[in-house]
Amino acid sequence: MKPEFSTSRLSSSFRATDEFPVQILCGDVRQKLKEIPDSTFHTCVTSPPYWGMRDYDHTGQIGAEDTLPEYVENLVECFREVRRVLRHDGTLWLNIGNTYTSGGRAWRAADSKNKGRAMSYRPATPVGLKPKDLIGVAWIVAMALQSDGWYLRSDIIWHKPNCQPESVKDRVTVSHEYLFMFSRNENYFFDQEAIKETRADGLGRKNRRSVWTINTEPFKDAHFAVFPRTLVRPCILAGSPVNGFVLDPFFGSGTVGVVAIETGRNCVGVEAKPEYVEIARNRIAGSAPSLFTAYP
Repeated sequence: MKPEFSTSRLSSSFRATDEFPVQILCGDVRQKLKEIPDSTFHTCVTSPPYWGMRDYDHTGQIGAEDTLPEYVENLVECFREVRRVLRHDGTLWLNIGNTYTSGGRAWRAADSKNKGRAMSYRPATPVGLKPKDLIGVAWIVAMALQSDGWYLRSDIIWHKPNCQPESVKDRVTVSHEYLFMFSRNENYFFDQEAIKETRADGLGRKNRRSVWTINTEPFKDAHFAVFPRTLVRPCILAGSPVNGFVLDPFFGSGTVGVVAIETGRNCVGVEAKPEYVEIARNRIAGSAPSLFTAYP
């Protein structure tokens, strides 16, 4: 199945071609998405910054808002633009985790095993919640997107067998995140056959289930969380045809671009920090030499 549109519809500044199937736009996602024409992409696979979890040292960064409602509104605004640039049969695969209130702590020291955890700020406890509360950010965002017009189709549990250890003594260790699947409209492209699982008895295949057991993947060049390729792959396979177009508005280290190349898709990523664009550039170039272009 071939795309029903031509790459000539895209701006020449980020047109995906056979020579350059992955393009990166460097800048604020809320502005860069406005440069993209309507109905461009088959699917969007992404993981935005979690609220109050990382300090990316970037002015105006999403995830560093003072209040939870501000964070949710910024994501709703961003994904409203994503919905515009998706085709009428497009889907959104959104990975997001839950967080806890900071308990009044205003900063967090670096972890010896994860330097990216260091933060010079921590948001205040949201109104109506208490210290140590599980905020439920993932579902708050999902419900807000549903209210804004998205069809919420699946809540997939990403089970992480090698999750980050926690020293907590009064609750269980968190070993999962959510992967929400949304669609732009009631009817949409979904390639069920491409992601079917092998039956336990080995006799035939079955529809993929809603709990995906996938290890996290380390990436030595980044002090922040990266998408595992095995988490991204079924999203791209189910959400787009071969030669289709994939969007990641929070490109980070470029995992979605790498998997797009591996599965024969084109990809446009948006990344705010030039340092991360360089990380993604090197990673993608290492995966597929001569298949990268980045634009300011």
